[in-house]
Amino acid sequence: MEQQATAPRPPAGHPSAPDPLSPLDIEQAEAAIVEHYPRLVRLGYLVLPAGLGRNRRVLTAHALVQRSLPRNRVSLVECAPDAVPGPRGPEERRNDDPGYAYVRLRVLRGALAAGRPRGRLWPRPGLLPPPLPQVWGLRLFPRSGGADELALDQALGRLSPPARAAFVLRALELPSDREVRALLAAAGVAEPGAALAEAAAVRVPAGSRDGSLLESAEFDACSLQARPTDLMRRRQHLRAAAAALAAAVVCGGLLAVPGGGWGPDGAAAPAYARNAAAEQALDPGRLTRAPADAWRRADRPGFASWPARGDRTDDEALLRRALSVWARPGSTVQVTATPGTPAGPAPGPPQLLYAGAVDSAVVVLLYDGLRVVRYAEPRNGDATAAALDFARTDAADEDAATAVVLGRTDGNVRYLTAPWVSSAAVRDLLDPAGAAQPLHRGADGVTDPTAGPAAAGDCRSWPVLQLGGRLATDLGELVPARLTSGAPASGAAGPDRTAAGAAERAVWAHTACLLPSLRSQGVRAVNAWEFARQPLPGGAGVAQWLCTRAETWRGAGGRAVAGFLTPGGRPGAQAAVVARADDTPACGARQPHVLAGALWKSPGGNRYALAAGSPDVVSITATGGVRGTGAGPLLALPAGQGAVARLAGRTRDGKRVAALK
Repeated sequence: MEQQATAPRPPAGHPSAPDPLSPLDIEQAEAAIVEHYPRLVRLGYLVLPAGLGRNRRVLTAHALVQRSLPRNRVSLVECAPDAVPGPRGPEERRNDDPGYAYVRLRVLRGALAAGRPRGRLWPRPGLLPPPLPQVWGLRLFPRSGGADELALDQALGRLSPPARAAFVLRALELPSDREVRALLAAAGVAEPGAALAEAAAVRVPAGSRDGSLLESAEFDACSLQARPTDLMRRRQHLRAAAAALAAAVVCGGLLAVPGGGWGPDGAAAPAYARNAAAEQALDPGRLTRAPADAWRRADRPGFASWPARGDRTDDEALLRRALSVWARPGSTVQVTATPGTPAGPAPGPPQLLYAGAVDSAVVVLLYDGLRVVRYAEPRNGDATAAALDFARTDAADEDAATAVVLGRTDGNVRYLTAPWVSSAAVRDLLDPAGAAQPLHRGADGVTDPTAGPAAAGDCRSWPVLQLGGRLATDLGELVPARLTSGAPASGAAGPDRTAAGAAERAVWAHTACLLPSLRSQGVRAVNAWEFARQPLPGGAGVAQWLCTRAETWRGAGGRAVAGFLTPGGRPGAQAAVVARADDTPACGARQPHVLAGALWKSPGGNRYALAAGSPDVVSITATGGVRGTGAGPLLALPAGQGAVARLAGRTRDGKRVAALK
């Protein structure tokens, strides 16, 4: 039988106090779950730590609610009586239901347990993938909200788990701090008062809302969008599993066959013969090294034309360790790889790019034509604590091969720049008018430490590298992603689409806060451009429509995001995200068209459905909750509150353009 809570009870006869000794039928708790399931899932989703990721938070929130039934047929009421208030309106009758109070407390306890520090041996249950429900091959996440919801989600992510629970309970569940404090205490929070004080300090984003921002679709874990998982990685895992199974079957069969196995192996070498290419890949004396001026004579400069630099390029013992770890990483080696990057050994002798001491580590950079590989070991000589990082860089040209991350320490980053980079500086992407700060480089092309974007978690600044006339940003990988700006009709990112100009930086200032969502995704380049300007109804000014597209090294998984920016904001104001799509060619070189829509409320209180397309869109049609057709790439129609319009456009050559969603 469930243990009975010891929180203080209201006096007998209090309208909101259930009898603490009355039994609670399991059917009563189940009815409460069925009736209030979306609300309970939203509560669990909001209290769970943001570090789980939106897909894990959705599944874990559903699992917490589904596991909140009593274990036994009959269980005593476990909620704190003071945490069950009187009714606040017809829709709040749930607070008088002891079944709802019971399951709410169970959900709150589970979500708080997931946010506590991890144990030494085993993670807490909330940190493990839930046994049920499980979704294979899909990522589920709530529908995206606006800039206010994004800012609130980031603010909640910085709170402690008790403070996050206090904020959510005050906004969605309980009318007074006394009741919130009692419910937190019943859920196991040691200092409910401190949690309430921390929650009260959160600044809720300003904006016209009919209710709490927490009630928006951004935090509804029952109305979900589905996207595929990393298809390339999933295919590689299936192939690896199939290969491992086949190898196990073959080895088992060989063990069972007496003598020399199944017979002669034909032209194959004997089993004890050595592979010459594999042996050469382990020999530091066979490393290839480009001449110092190779990049000047190359038809297409890239990593293959980088000379070997650093003060340890002749340290054969270091190079041998790096090559051996690459070929056979041990159990103590930390191995990372960007999505779509194979982590196997080199097919032959690789090229040496760098070998030298970087802060507290010794680093070796190698290149095999497909990948840049970074080997690092502590400078104190403990070669067993090594790290190995892989980044896919095939077909890297002069614009993509401008720099490689040598090391990260305390939020600062050191880069090795390409030999053709004439100057290096640092800019704040959110301050387009600010001057670039020169970044000193040594004779070997290694920069001084500079603050990385990870130090700007609140997105009040976003430092980027300016390498000559190119901009690049650190997204947590070996090779920084190039930032470009301009309509994608001109083809792939190139010198004609640099983002270093003042006008291009002004566009990037409105979309820079989208970059954190691209971390560790194998992004090669990100392009941002203004595809339309729209006069707003009633003379409210001119709005900007922006599209940001990320391209990956593996050629798949491109992401497009449409932003809407109303006039009158500061230069670094972020555009509201109105649509986004993954694994789409829209807004890119293959499909340069783009169409997006948004609901907008005028200063006079009138609501409109707005739509805009790229310049090649000649007509837009709206159906569904809003109906109308307009010639040209712009459309503005009166709309009711919460209206949903389906948009479609046509180009000059008659092609249909679907709207980003």
